[in-house]
Amino acid sequence: MRAEVRQHPAVGADRSADADARDQVILALDEMASNALRHGGGRVRATVRQTPDAFLIEVSDAAASAPPTPAVGRDPSEGGLGLYLIAEMSTQHGWYVQDGAKHVWALLPRR
Repeated sequence: MRAEVRQHPAVGADRSADADARDQVILALDEMASNALRHGGGRVRATVRQTPDAFLIEVSDAAASAPPTPAVGRDPSEGGLGLYLIAEMSTQHGWYVQDGAKHVWALLPRR
């Protein structure tokens, strides 16, 4: 998935985004998709789009009744810090339910 995203026109060919911004998009997408695969059940879909100033990453899964929940009181070596990482990297983030699917999204600056 990482290699495919690096080649994606919205990410890899964006000359206004620096290498760090592209790496953050890939890391955020990886974290969000991993969470969806691990906790979401069913089909997982992911998209990356551009806004004038940011990359919009959105990942959906079938667990509409299970909100994204950050790990609390867990040893960092056991994982579970992905949502904290997304919150730190993004300018905005959130989630919503539509058509029986949970959609988690984040806006990451392009510069």
